[in-house]
Amino acid sequence: MPQLTWQKSSFSSGGEGNCIELAESAPSHLHLRESDHPHEIAAVAPDALADLLRALKSGTLTR
Repeated sequence: MPQLTWQKSSFSSGGEGNCIELAESAPSHLHLRESDHPHEIAAVAPDALADLLRALKSGTLTR
């Protein structure tokens, strides 16, 4: 995996962890991790992440 440059979410809390971080390795490859577990990385397609965020924002995400 190439060296990734991580960016914290603007909604993440201060220096207490609990931060979601995002990195891009190519226009079609995004990576997500939780700052408390930086070696556990999820890869996601931009369209899939956009769909998830839309569902979370709208409250239509169901189990």
